Amino acid sequence: MKYVGAHVSAAGGVSRAPVNAARLGARAFALFTRNQKQWYSSPLEQAEISAFKKNLAASGIPVKAVLPHAGYLINPGHPEEEKRTKSLKALEDEALRAEALGLKYLNLHPGTHLGLTSDSDCFGSIARSLLSILRGTESLILVLETTAGQGFSVGYRFEHLSEILDRTGGDDRVGVCIDTSHIFAAGYDLRTEEGYCRVMKEFEEKLGFHCLKAMHLNDSKTSLGSRVDRHACLGDGEIGLEAFRYIMKDPRLDGIPLILETPDPERYEAEISLLYGFDPGTRISSPAAT
Repeated sequence: MKYVGAHVSAAGGVSRAPVNAARLGARAFALFTRNQKQWYSSPLEQAEISAFKKNLAASGIPVKAVLPHAGYLINPGHPEEEKRTKSLKALEDEALRAEALGLKYLNLHPGTHLGLTSDSDCFGSIARSLLSILRGTESLILVLETTAGQGFSVGYRFEHLSEILDRTGGDDRVGVCIDTSHIFAAGYDLRTEEGYCRVMKEFEEKLGFHCLKAMHLNDSKTSLGSRVDRHACLGDGEIGLEAFRYIMKDPRLDGIPLILETPDPERYEAEISLLYGFDPGTRISSPAAT
């Protein structure tokens, strides 16, 4: 089964997020559990945690289809120790909030070295940061999102993420989220069935589908290989609709959250319906990707 949803508002409290997702006809959703543009937030109240769990159960959306997103300021690969420590404290808070809500995942951007060190050094900093968070949590899975490669960010090549995961010792509590807009901007062409299969074959070879915990489904305002991160609504960008049809027909992507982050929330309900409208009976098979 495909679990398609969108990044929904938690305005008024995180307990509103499952309600907002259900209204869209979603089977999955993402949310920020705190202000994504601030370093510090008030702790979650127990009443709010209980209300979230009650509303999630009422929505029928399974815990495995909820993908909380860490704040944008966090940079676990920061080359300066003091600033990386600040990011780690914020990330630890995000992780503990997700666990308090009974959630399985926390999605985050790998980070950037700001041009002050090498990619390899940044990979090491990220891996050490992730292991630090894992030691302070019980079961949460940290999910590294592919990036567009804008500026000095890492994670825009599958081999980047593979090396980070290797440096964690292959811990099964670290996974990957593919963002379609980001990988397209990074040079991975999903627009034809042949291209889609080639990209997924490379992912399987360098990471393996056991690492894939979620996807962000976004079209791209910028061209293939632009290394510029600009999301577009489905069908309005450079990727086009066929790539999303391939995703919906690919059985390897069953059972994970498939989350829209397109720029017009007013279109989320229609985009979810569009995706579910793609015939699931005709599938991209695993052998076709070899």
